[in-house]
Amino acid sequence: MFTPERPYRCSPSVALRPEPFGALAYHFGTRRLCFLKTPELVTVVTSLAAHCDVHAALDAAGLPTGRRAATLHALAALAAGGVIEPRGSAPAGPAGRSGDRLEETA
Repeated sequence: MFTPERPYRCSPSVALRPEPFGALAYHFGTRRLCFLKTPELVTVVTSLAAHCDVHAALDAAGLPTGRRAATLHALAALAAGGVIEPRGSAPAGPAGRSGDRLEETA
């Protein structure tokens, strides 16, 4: 269950590839590919590990109040798909490939 009051990170099993619309996220474990449809969402996802909770990451990204609900909804979907995960002691790792299953994330 996604809890924005907790610290999160991008999963070390996920590679983000920047795109003009935002990014593609490929999960090597599930072989799923999903779209991060806005550059703001990419900023939040890539900065999660540097903040004490999701709300702090949203604040640091300068996300307008009117976009927070949609962004939290997208982050919840990313958490359900394993793209982001509650932060533990292991560091997050970047990578960069594409996959074969498509999903859309706001």
